[in-house]
Amino acid sequence: MNYHQYYPVDVVNGPGTRCTLFVAGCSHQCRGCYNQTTWRTDSGRPFTLAIENQLIADLNDHRIRRQGLSLSGGDPLHPDNTAAILRLVKRVKRECPDKDIWLWTGYVLDELSGLQQEIVSHINVLVDGKFEQEQQDPMLIWRGSRNQVIHYLR
Repeated sequence: MNYHQYYPVDVVNGPGTRCTLFVAGCSHQCRGCYNQTTWRTDSGRPFTLAIENQLIADLNDHRIRRQGLSLSGGDPLHPDNTAAILRLVKRVKRECPDKDIWLWTGYVLDELSGLQQEIVSHINVLVDGKFEQEQQDPMLIWRGSRNQVIHYLR
């Protein structure tokens, strides 16, 4: 898996102070997407064990009280990302059990593959659905268009 940006301190992509990872790879290619540079799976940089270890250390750093992890992109549930994302969310739940995990995807909850569903079983909030420019609404919180749904899972 590749990633484009990692923000160890983020107050925009989900509630509270968070760590946010923007991964590479998105097959949805929504018209009006604000992050088109993340569409190609071979773009960005490799998500290495060193980056993963830093993310875990940042989540556990008590100097900054982080609420959790946000996973966006691209699309964390893109087939090229699922193995690494599953490993990451399992590790976060194991080593940072007090942190929540939010994940944004263009896929829809009831259409997920088995592996995608397994990932979702380890997260707290899923924001699903493609961005639809015709339904864009700047007043929405945590999503860009009215068709997208916020699923509070646990």
